[in-house]
Amino acid sequence: MQAGGRILFITMEARASQNAGRVMDGPTNPMVTPLLTDLYQFTMAYAYWKAGKHNERAVFDLYFRKNPFGGEFTVFAGLEECIKLIANFKLTEEEVSFIHKSLPGSCEEGFLNYLREIDCSDVEVYAISEGTVVFPKVPLLRLEGPVAVVQLLETPVLNLVNFASLVTTNAARHRLVAGQSKMLFEFGLRRAQGPDGAIGASKYCYIGGFDATSNVAAGRLFGIPLRGTHSHAFVSSFMSPDEILERSLCSSDGSSTCEDFVTLVHSWFSKIQWLKSLGGIFGETNQSELAAFISYALAFPNNFLALVDTYDVIRSGVPNFCAVALALSDLGYRAVGIRLDSGDLAYLSSEARKIFQTIEKELGVPGFGKMIITASNDLNEETLDAIRKQGHEVDCFGIGTYLVTCYAQAALGCVFKLVEINNQPRIKLSEDVSKVSIPCKKRCYRLYGKEGYSLVDIMTGENEPCPKVGERILCRHPFSESKRAYVVPKRVEELLKCYWPGKSGKVREELPALKDIRDHCIKQLEQMRPDHIRRLNPTPYKVSVSAKLYDFIHFLWLNEAPVGELQ
Repeated sequence: MQAGGRILFITMEARASQNAGRVMDGPTNPMVTPLLTDLYQFTMAYAYWKAGKHNERAVFDLYFRKNPFGGEFTVFAGLEECIKLIANFKLTEEEVSFIHKSLPGSCEEGFLNYLREIDCSDVEVYAISEGTVVFPKVPLLRLEGPVAVVQLLETPVLNLVNFASLVTTNAARHRLVAGQSKMLFEFGLRRAQGPDGAIGASKYCYIGGFDATSNVAAGRLFGIPLRGTHSHAFVSSFMSPDEILERSLCSSDGSSTCEDFVTLVHSWFSKIQWLKSLGGIFGETNQSELAAFISYALAFPNNFLALVDTYDVIRSGVPNFCAVALALSDLGYRAVGIRLDSGDLAYLSSEARKIFQTIEKELGVPGFGKMIITASNDLNEETLDAIRKQGHEVDCFGIGTYLVTCYAQAALGCVFKLVEINNQPRIKLSEDVSKVSIPCKKRCYRLYGKEGYSLVDIMTGENEPCPKVGERILCRHPFSESKRAYVVPKRVEELLKCYWPGKSGKVREELPALKDIRDHCIKQLEQMRPDHIRRLNPTPYKVSVSAKLYDFIHFLWLNEAPVGELQ
């Protein structure tokens, strides 16, 4: 987003001027324009136009075929950005000119005039709410409209949903492993795939259950809480406490001033150095590290959190932190805690906690034993799970590379398939049954059982009656004849809602605030049966079709599949 940023934002301003009167902001990334698509979308649009088919009413489903990361659930994200794209979809004259140059020379002027006029005013978008737990084959979005226009939306919409849903799911999986009681911070900016990958990851990790980000730009754009302290470079940049020139610090209530905070720290260090209960575990600590901690505390007395592993965690970092924290306590401040960025995190966090608790008990400093311990250092699902099993005292985890890059799986694999045109259902066949599409315009429901957990998702034809609470309904696997079950739902939830009504006059769902999407995601995970979302050997969630839709799928399949001839 930053490369060539000035040119991109000027382009966006021109587009905003052209779209004067629109009530919705454009996509977060100014590179998301109608040109963010594959060339074949424009070649197909021209062929549709040439054949006089460009205004035929088409229905497309966006869905995925397999859950990521070896799990059995996915979290849907990216809807807001899709709607922003659709609300502002309009080609500029400069873009039309570029398309003209990019298409074969036979392209007629009439098609260029058509491109100048198109927008999404005749497109309808139905979608599952962002932050919802979703499953394979169920449409995440259904787009209806003129076939050429909807075809032009295919690539950008897939681009906006694929990574968003993948990284949100990754974040949710990390949250489930860490547990609800731990704080999770997204620290992936420097390792993300470029500026857009970083901004998107910060947003969608927050939706997936993370509490804060280190990414300042994401904090400004989305209102995500920010967290961060200092690096090893800050610690190693100091040589000794003699470098500290400004040594005074006012008390937290402003009633007094400590003229030499450095001396106060040294006095506390002497007290804890020979505490018998600590068993003399440290002697002289690294003085450059102590100088760095003192300087940071002088700058941020209310938010002092120290990185303690630059030299030696137990013999230097933790005791240096304790001395500074105790000096701050004398002046009415309360230090936040420490961060561990290397070593055996389970062991080191436990040892640090013992030291904090000993100081609270021996020196009578209330709350000192509850100092926050943050851990980072290339954490992922596996290391979080291992640390949890070993036993640890970490309160917060800072996770970066494996989270934002989705290191365990490169892509989600959403697809965009035509399911109906001119009210005629269409099906895509394949020798691989998993790639056979489910035809026609559908309604999708989630059926809940008596314990409050969701039991099954069911797709029906558009005109079929809605499943009713307390009434038995037959749920069938779309392609396997023997897999079927009756369900008597205690609650029925319709999944697809209208988020862009076009000219239909239908009521439009409002896009919720980011915090509300995050809360919805957390609530959704709570409504899933634990065995569906567990990390190891999860139980597959059932996705079904109604008996009537099942029969129609197989009728259409037989009707469309060519009959072979043996000779």
